[in-house]
Amino acid sequence: MIKPALSTAAAIAALLTVGAAAPGAAASGDHVDPVAFVDQFEATAGKYEGYRRSGAKGICATGEFVGTAEARALSTASVFSGEPVPVIVRFSVGGANPKAPDNVRGQRNMALQFDLPGGERWQMGNISSPVFGASTPRQLFELLASRQPDPETGVADPGRIRAFNEANPEVLRQGAYLASQPVPASYGSVNYWGVNAYGFVNTEGAVQFGKWLFEPTSGVKGLTDEEAKAKGPDFLFDELRRRVAEQTVAFDFNLELAEPDDVVDNATVPLPEGREQVTLGRLTITSVAEDAGGACLTLTFNPMIMPEGVKPSADPMLAARAAPYAISLSRRLTEGAKQQ
Repeated sequence: MIKPALSTAAAIAALLTVGAAAPGAAASGDHVDPVAFVDQFEATAGKYEGYRRSGAKGICATGEFVGTAEARALSTASVFSGEPVPVIVRFSVGGANPKAPDNVRGQRNMALQFDLPGGERWQMGNISSPVFGASTPRQLFELLASRQPDPETGVADPGRIRAFNEANPEVLRQGAYLASQPVPASYGSVNYWGVNAYGFVNTEGAVQFGKWLFEPTSGVKGLTDEEAKAKGPDFLFDELRRRVAEQTVAFDFNLELAEPDDVVDNATVPLPEGREQVTLGRLTITSVAEDAGGACLTLTFNPMIMPEGVKPSADPMLAARAAPYAISLSRRLTEGAKQQ
């Protein structure tokens, strides 16, 4: 049976991937000190030394991407040349807990680094929801503070949560979506959205804004509640290894094109249904790490690292990430970085 909402713990976990290490500085009046932000994540979600403050339970993979002619018409970015581009891929379960169960409803993540000619890189984080749980760094910080457990009871104040939700109803959209979806059967059988808008710049300098989605070429597949229970809490890593070894695991990189009046600076608002969609290329997963190492171990997947031909929107959740990402990485390295 589909549950109407995620538990508080699962809702926090859903926020931790795109937003956890995200906010630091944003528009005037919305600044959040990056150290305070990382501290708040640890206070709300728990601190697990050596692990990422978001998407802690994850595995590293590699792949290649080939762009399309349609993408080259939209953007001059070298990633769309049509030649194979190597990609580092990290799949994970949303949240700060490295022991998070695989067989419950909630967020899955796919972070990418495209290694491009001339030393360029493109990093991105994608989640299994078309929207994020906060529109600004300040809103996210206050959301997390409202969920912070009482040190004596270990439980957050329900009245404080309710008051925040009533004042900020848009923060519930992400959790409601994730609660409506079944447990994914595989990291390779779920949609991953970018949620933030970017601009694609063509040879004439024209900019087309849009929001992207990575769709599995084999289709989306979820588990029934009974199937998920039988799988147990730790099936996704081995399932992905088997799947990549036995068949093609690939995703079409699709861009939904924004129209002039669409909202492109708020990750809690998706583009309207029916917007034109362009396939930018195909990502194919070629190998999966056999252990907890891999090239992902010390990457932060900063969404402000992008190639020429791609530019960020004015979404305040984008530019605000760099400082908290660096702080989180510094803490992990000091503690002894761990992957899973």
